[in-house]
Amino acid sequence: MSLLRLVGRPLLASMFVSGGLGSLRAPEQVAPTAESVVRPITDRVTVLPDRTEEVVRLSGAVQVAAGLMLATGRVPRVAALAVAATLVPTTLAAHRFWEAEDPDERAQQRIHFLKNMSMLGGLMIAAADTGGSPSLAWRGRHAAREVRREARHVRREARLVQRSVRATARPAAKAGAARARLPH
Repeated sequence: MSLLRLVGRPLLASMFVSGGLGSLRAPEQVAPTAESVVRPITDRVTVLPDRTEEVVRLSGAVQVAAGLMLATGRVPRVAALAVAATLVPTTLAAHRFWEAEDPDERAQQRIHFLKNMSMLGGLMIAAADTGGSPSLAWRGRHAAREVRREARHVRREARLVQRSVRATARPAAKAGAARARLPH
């Protein structure tokens, strides 16, 4: 693992582990802010709990677990996607700068909104990072290219065998025909 990944992943994950612990410990502090975003989601996604506090606690648990997985490099791509999935509703609920009346409050919320968008960008990069190994798409294209190359090789070999069979079959057929004409 490169030094950048070794240091960068825990740094990126630290905010989510910390925030997730806060949501796990005291979801009631976050629930009123989250209500406006949680309610439409829970109406559409029936597997989520009905109470906003429970959804906040679930989101916190995902942030802690996926954050730790990202930090330690355990399935970091999946972990980054999981954290990103919790970041979007969190940002939309907590940093609605467009609704703030006070200019100072609006500026602060805009900063936090943009900070979260920056973290989302980092998570997207982490989700796409193959750690220096070829991606599944590259492996698939490479395997398909190898199969096509092998198929061409087999076709060429088959043609050579066919020519060889013809080349030896003609003289053998002529010799057989000549032998058949000879008296017994």
